[in-house]
Amino acid sequence: MAIWVPDLSGRRGPAYLAIVEALADDIAAGALAPGARLPAHRELADALGLSPNTTSRAYAEAVARALVRGEVGRGTFVRAPGALVEAAVAGDLRRDATGPIDLSRNLPNRGAAGEHLARTLEALGRDGGRTGGLQGLLDYQDAADSERAVGVALAWLARVGLAAAADEVVVTVGAQHALLAALLALTRPGDLILTEALTYAPVKAMAARLGLTVRGLPLDADGLCPDAVDAVCADHAPRLLYLTPTLQTPTAGIMPEARRRALVAVAARHDLLLIEDDVFGPLVPDAPPPLARLAPDRVVYLSSTSKALAPGLRVGVARAPAPLANALHGAVTLSCWMAPPLMAEIAGRWIADGTATRLTEAQRAVARRRQALAVRAFDGLEARAHPCGLHLWLPLPTGWTADALRAEAATRGVRVTEAAAFAVDPAAAPEAVRLCLSHEPDEDRLTRALATIRRILDAPPEAGALIL
Repeated sequence: MAIWVPDLSGRRGPAYLAIVEALADDIAAGALAPGARLPAHRELADALGLSPNTTSRAYAEAVARALVRGEVGRGTFVRAPGALVEAAVAGDLRRDATGPIDLSRNLPNRGAAGEHLARTLEALGRDGGRTGGLQGLLDYQDAADSERAVGVALAWLARVGLAAAADEVVVTVGAQHALLAALLALTRPGDLILTEALTYAPVKAMAARLGLTVRGLPLDADGLCPDAVDAVCADHAPRLLYLTPTLQTPTAGIMPEARRRALVAVAARHDLLLIEDDVFGPLVPDAPPPLARLAPDRVVYLSSTSKALAPGLRVGVARAPAPLANALHGAVTLSCWMAPPLMAEIAGRWIADGTATRLTEAQRAVARRRQALAVRAFDGLEARAHPCGLHLWLPLPTGWTADALRAEAATRGVRVTEAAAFAVDPAAAPEAVRLCLSHEPDEDRLTRALATIRRILDAPPEAGALIL
């Protein structure tokens, strides 16, 4: 019986995407009927003259697009043409009972945030109807409005024990925007910036857009190595160092206070500016003091409501020495004029009435429960996590590559992120994956996803996935 072999002639771009596009076209044209079985990864690879990793990646993408489904022990089958539409109508592929389980997006649990938002908007309507204040949330901000937003920012910083003056605070559209504003304000094309060797992925994209050179420095069990920072600063003149000391992305580590003090000492010796990303800090009640508390004159501190409350509540906070904060204000004005007043109003009400505390405690409870599930699932492996963290770091057993695991997991309906996505030098990335545990609404589905990954790792990898 002839196997399906796609025609890739005339298709541009990566080979794996060309396979997916050809598959979608053949399904739409009726050349592949619902339920049709596709050839095995290696069989298709041989027919096309490609590597098995390429066809595995293509099948993973096809699963993600709901074109096909993978069945353990049976193979890969074409889904009904309306499957993707039906999933979208149901709400979201991640919530569709037959859709992929997405452990690649580091988002908090939805929880009761939507219910709290409904009540807050209702209260805003009542209050605004009496005072006419709603119109102010739709206008450009004057000095009084800006003071209100700054007050919200100061209240948020107080939740992590960080004091600041009003002229040291900048309100942004989330922590990612705060980071972009900091790089816009504090660097020039050609500058060298330092990061952890494994870091928040958008940093690399931002640096490339701004003409910056990024150097990743090694991590050990306690986080970024001060000696590595010292060595680079001795031979070069980096503009700044960006790092995430609490629930590091992606390794989930928490830098001890002694290491933080050592880094601050190195930075002072070389007059190095630090950007501290503490977006996960509000989730960790016993975290060591922020770098910004240890060296307030040298640290630009970033935080936001996205991980502790809700990702769509785009309220970010940057705290910096007043002259630097003024420069950040200019970058915010340049990039978006101002943070949305409605977002700051919602965040302010939630902080004042205790909703922020309740939502944060709920996120911690979900995290503890799900991290416990992961501990059981990966017993005997070297998973690294924190009980209050949204993600974990999973170094892989010998023989497995991160790319091979990602592709195989995707064919079985589970999305993960390989280490190379976070590596400043992808070629030097360890064989490990990040798994995000909190966003999937259904804990039964999460449990199945973790069990699926464990089953994959307990089986010998295919020859094409071996490290040679």
